Amino acid sequence: MLIFLDVETTGLEGLDRVCSIGVIGVYGKEISSKYDLVNEGKKISPKASSINHITNEMIKNKPKLKESEAYKFLEKHNNSGSTLIAHNVKFDLKMLLTCGFKWHGKIIDTRRVTKHLIVECEQFSLQFLRYELKLYRDEEKEASMSKIDSEIFVHNALSDALHVKLLYKYLLEMKSHVELIELSFQNVLIQKFEFGKYSGRYIEEISMCDRSYLEWMLGNIMDLDEDLRYSIEHNL
Repeated sequence: MLIFLDVETTGLEGLDRVCSIGVIGVYGKEISSKYDLVNEGKKISPKASSINHITNEMIKNKPKLKESEAYKFLEKHNNSGSTLIAHNVKFDLKMLLTCGFKWHGKIIDTRRVTKHLIVECEQFSLQFLRYELKLYRDEEKEASMSKIDSEIFVHNALSDALHVKLLYKYLLEMKSHVELIELSFQNVLIQKFEFGKYSGRYIEEISMCDRSYLEWMLGNIMDLDEDLRYSIEHNL
């Protein structure tokens, strides 16, 4: 089974939790989708609400994550025969781990795979790729096939799971399913900075003109993206 996943959270701090989850399961011609708002006892920050449009009033009487239909679906298909597919999958798995869920199947990270296969992209966020790769052209048809009748909008967990599905199909035209799994566990050698004062400039160039800045990043940014860390270390 293929399971396309996205979660939205109460924020990005260590104590934050999942507040919504969307999954699309594909087994042959059978497709099912699940979407749930959940309440893990953590208030949603105003900043998070401004992104995912979920308020504390909306989750007030919602069940715990483990009691949701989406979670039960994941739990049912948590085996070696299933592949979990998400954009920046480590984040989703980290958030699911906060309630004790550990994935035992295969994994595809569409963000890392895209970095490997479409290196010329300026950015690799799911919404940027939605427009850069023109995935939006097929989203209504794909939503119908995936039995999604709700409106498609940014940072809705089920809508994002749908865009992960579209991106997976795009990448599948370039590499096989097995190759996508392999690429998901291989570090990407990033060429340019995507953020900060050197955004858009080559890491190799900065290693020659401001080496101390790269050394500072390695020593002080604890949650530095592992591919960026790998790329900086490579250039140093």
